[in-house]
Amino acid sequence: MIIPKTREEIELMREAALIVSKTLGMLASEIKPGVTSLYLDNLAETFIRDHGAIPGFLGLYDFPNTLCVSPNTQVVHGIPNDQPLEEGDILSVDCGAIKQGYYGDHAYTFAIGAIDPETEKLLKVTKESLYVGIKEFKLGNRVGDVGYAIQQYCESHGYGVVRELVGHGLGKKMHEDPEMPNYGKRGRGKKFIEGMVVAIEPMINMGTHKIKQHRDGWTITTFDNKPSAHFEHNVAIVDGKPELLSTFAYIYKALGIVSDEEDTFRKEALVL
Repeated sequence: MIIPKTREEIELMREAALIVSKTLGMLASEIKPGVTSLYLDNLAETFIRDHGAIPGFLGLYDFPNTLCVSPNTQVVHGIPNDQPLEEGDILSVDCGAIKQGYYGDHAYTFAIGAIDPETEKLLKVTKESLYVGIKEFKLGNRVGDVGYAIQQYCESHGYGVVRELVGHGLGKKMHEDPEMPNYGKRGRGKKFIEGMVVAIEPMINMGTHKIKQHRDGWTITTFDNKPSAHFEHNVAIVDGKPELLSTFAYIYKALGIVSDEEDTFRKEALVL
């Protein structure tokens, strides 16, 4: 059952989402060759708690850490460890936080130093597909409209769209209805309603869409050991249109990136 949120609840969820956004922005300055994902995890937990929130992933379904960190061929759910990052790696960082009883949850795939052009294109297309999907998240459309848009965009570039892992509704629980696949058919699935809040999160592979799960019960990698990218935003339907609750602006500020990609989905400029 879809649980629509009131305007007041959406504002509370915006606060939770922005804690995650600020956490990812803080980490953006720390992600570099030689750094370990366990170091990043410790930084994130401290930052989230210092900002009056609770790590959303830590202990959820018995997950052992604050961040899911997934380098290179890992798709999602990677467990932080003491292996140093290397020049040319990519790293998907997925983070969650709970504030005032509501979840924020989003992700960004970082380049570690200079990366090869093929991988750079994968990151670019995956992030673009996120906004292609968000455009379809509006009153009267259906789950399949978002999935179809993302799938068509990514497959047109020759990439594999992961089937087994999907986006989801968001609220007082990390995972609410509806599931939000990154593939589908137009006009199919549950209809979007005012006040819905979801996490839209393309998980896109350079090669096959197939994946495999490791014995730790968490880590997911590509079946053909080619790179994978993951970007995620939290989005609400407000006055019939998609409105971003999360932002990559803190990441871009840390990395010196200029972008207007989020402007369409905001009623007013974000004050950093």
